[in-house]
Parts: sequence; structure tokens; C-alpha cells
Amino acid sequence: MNLPILTLITFLPIVGVVLILSLDSRHKELIRVTSLLVSIVAFLISVPLYFLFDANTYDMQFVEKLRWIPSFGVSYHLGIDGISLFMVLLTTFITPIAILASWNVKRNVKEYMIAMLVLETGMVGVFVSLDVFLFYVFWELMLIPMYLIIGIWGGQRRIYAAIKFFVYTMAGSVFMLLAIIGLFFLNYRATGEYTFNLLEFYRLDISYAVQFWLFLAFFLAFAIKVPMFPLHTWLPDAHVEAPTAGSVILAGVLLKMGTYGFIRFCLPLFPEVSHSFIPVISWMAIVGIIYGALVAMVQDDLKKLVAYSSVSHLGFVMLGIFAFNIQGIEGGITQMINHGLSTGALFLIVGMLYDRRHTRLISDYGGLTKQIPVFAVLFMIVTFSSIGLPGLNGFVGEFLILMGVFKSRILYASIATSGIILAAVYMLWMFQRVMFHNITHEENKTLKDVSSRELAVMIPIVLLIFWIGIYPNSFLRKMDSSVKHLLEQVERKVPVASNIQKPETHDTLHGKSIPKIDIVPENETEW
Repeated sequence: MNLPILTLITFLPIVGVVLILSLDSRHKELIRVTSLLVSIVAFLISVPLYFLFDANTYDMQFVEKLRWIPSFGVSYHLGIDGISLFMVLLTTFITPIAILASWNVKRNVKEYMIAMLVLETGMVGVFVSLDVFLFYVFWELMLIPMYLIIGIWGGQRRIYAAIKFFVYTMAGSVFMLLAIIGLFFLNYRATGEYTFNLLEFYRLDISYAVQFWLFLAFFLAFAIKVPMFPLHTWLPDAHVEAPTAGSVILAGVLLKMGTYGFIRFCLPLFPEVSHSFIPVISWMAIVGIIYGALVAMVQDDLKKLVAYSSVSHLGFVMLGIFAFNIQGIEGGITQMINHGLSTGALFLIVGMLYDRRHTRLISDYGGLTKQIPVFAVLFMIVTFSSIGLPGLNGFVGEFLILMGVFKSRILYASIATSGIILAAVYMLWMFQRVMFHNITHEENKTLKDVSSRELAVMIPIVLLIFWIGIYPNSFLRKMDSSVKHLLEQVERKVPVASNIQKPETHDTLHGKSIPKIDIVPENETEW
């Protein structure tokens, strides 16, 4: 029997929760160390996924399958392809960094670390689930610890921000649940079998009318999670009020669940409607890019500036995904990774400044380069990464996205390019005001440079920023086969993307027959 590596990665944090529960709450340092070690072990176990992953096939790999609720067709079904591989690695990489960045949390440390580890299980579970029922369980599971992290350890308006985050996400999730149930019965009508197997759902031949409503349900859930304009209003509040680690996890991983959902569900399940929605989603993304950049430009709060920059950056991701070509989609996936690293690092930088000065106002800083030079260098690298300087990770994703969008819609790419210019303006202006000029506040003259713990937090991210920027092929080649197959799935059902012939809308399925799509993995781990 093959080693169930995905199960180990997913549920090792829960083992950590059990260990922490057995510890006395007064032993705060031991609780912190235990949490960090568990998250590091989970990351180390996930690293072989990259090296053992076969880049020459689009099949799901490391597959594990176990009958769970057979009477309803629910199974414990895990697996990854070139798309979900990097989302799992990003999650296991960011979590120990977030925990290490939480060393200054003094209140309810035991409960905080439990919430962080449960959150990691929920996030990894979302990316490895091939059973849609299981996917939904993990999707809802990760809401609870994030709600608690914001609501208990957040800022002054933490309750408002936590409730807003929960209500927005739950509203979208309810519609997604209805769509999942709809897919379940559509599959039963077509095959006579009860199943929530996502790979079986890919085989369905669904009429345009039914696709339309199911797509809208999934779209609402994923667009809120991204978040896309104008469904973004919960994000700035959540980011500003969350503790530093909460903002890092939110930007680094949680927002990617929305963009991942579009790639994993909307495009292959509802290809015709996805093509029809290209103008709508593209314009929403473009407005988000420009709006997020302009609002970020006028912020006087560092954390709000970074929060609105997320709206802008993720607009690029959505634009790339709906370019419907390999450059756009691979650029979007790469930018998902880049955003997790760069924006997560920016929140860490803001958190470090806040720990020293207990203020996030840009006007309270200035002239810090001479006082904390190592910090200034790290801040500069992350800033350049965020604006897409060639040689750093941000450039690769933005370049591929714009290349893909130019191939499909020159107008969209031309307008979206302004977002890159605006990003350079607001990021460099912010960096100038914080780090340069003269020190005008006495408190800034006594600031200490980065500690060894803070270096341990930042150095891994900086190394990845350079790695992706200098040698992006080490990432792109792993996703090639999966992205190509995704496009083949779409093209098989939508032969001519620019001239979709919409079927009649009175039936729910084109028929009982299901076209064969060779997407079932050959080697499954049966338990």
C-alpha cells in the first residue's frame, strides 16, 4: 500500500491540536514551539510532492480513496494535479511562517495555536479534495478558525470585521451547496449512480440553461472569496482588524481558494457559460485592478493600502484565468503563488513596524532606512516584488497574464496594464514616505533592526521571490500538462470559443450519454 501522503499533510495539524490540548495553558512557550514544529513537519512532508510529481501527465496523482458514506455516494477521495500541487505547497509553506510571526501573541495562546492548526487542515483539505462533498466540508471548516482569529485576537473593530467576513462567505457558500446538490442529481439522472466524485461530474453533458444557474451559484461563492469587485468590501475590514498572522494567511492562502475554485470547478464543469461570461468577469477584474490601485494610493494606513492592493492584484489573476489560453491560466496560477508570497510578506513587514511603534499610519514614519537598514532591504525587495520588477516573482505572473490576455482581447490587456503603473506609484510612494526623508518622530530614532526570529520569517519568502523570478520554469513545467488538459476539456465542449451555439434551454441534460474523457487516475491508493 502506498503511503497516504496527502492524508498525513492534511491531518497532521489535527494531531498537533491533540498534543496542544494535553498541555497546560500556562506553558505558552511550549505551546508555541509545539505548534511551530507540527507545521514545519507538515511542510517537510509536503516537499516530496514537488519532486515525486510527474509533470508529463494530467492525471490526478497521490490519489487516496476510501468509501465514507456509500449510501449517498460520498467518499474520502484525495488527489492533486499540477494546479493544486502549488496551492498545497503554498499552504504548508505559509502556515509555519504565520505561526512564527505570532510569537508576540500573549493572550489565549493555546486557543490561538489550535485555531491556526485547524485552519491549516481546512485549507489543505480544500485543495486536495476530489469528492465535492468533502471539498465543501473543508471549505466550511476553515471559516470557523479564521472567524475566531479575527474576532478574538483582532483590532478594535474585530467583531464587526469577523461577522462581516463570516456572513459574506457563508452567503456564497449556501448557493454553492445548492449547486453541488444540483450536480449530484444531474449525475444520478445521467448515470443512475449516486456520487459526489468531481472527476465523474466532469463527464456530464449539461445544457446551457442549467450550466447558467449552476455557474452563477459557484461564481457567487468564489467571487466573494477572491474577492472580486464589487464583492470585495469585507476584505479591507478583515485585513485591517486581523492579527498579523491572520492577514498573512488570509492573503497568502484563503483568497486563492476563490481563484482556484474558478479553475477547478467553473471552467471544466460549465465551459459554455464560462465563455459567455468572459466580458462580464473581465470587466469586473479590470475595474477591480484600477479601483483597488486608486483606493490603495490614497490610504494613510499601511495595512489598508496592502489590503486594497490585494483587490488589484487578484483582478489580474481573474483576467488571466478567463483569457482561456495556456499563458493566461498559467500566469494566473503563478500570480496566485506570487501574491501569497509578496502580499503575505508585506503584511509581515507592516506587523513588524506595528510591533515597534504601535501605529500603522504612514505619516508616523519616515527616515527609517538609516535606523533599520536590514529591515529596509527586506522591505525594498518585497515592494519591488509586489510591483513586478523583472528578476522577481511578480514580473513572471503579470507578464504571462498580459501575454495571454493580449492574445484573446487586446483592449482588456491595454486597460489592465494601467494597473501595473498605478501599483508602482502607490507602492513606491508608500516606501518613500516610510523609509526615506528625515526622521520627524523621536520614537523612530530608537527602533531596533530585525531580530533573528523576524529574519527566519522573511528569508524563506525572499528566497522564493528570487527563485520564481529567476527560474520560473521549475514551477511552470509542473502545471503544463494539467493546464493543457483543462483547456482541452473546455474546447471539447466549446469548439469555437468566439461563436458559442447555445443549446435549447427547456431540458436539463442533452441526454443520458456521457462523452468519455480520460481523466480517471490509473493508480489509486485503496484503503
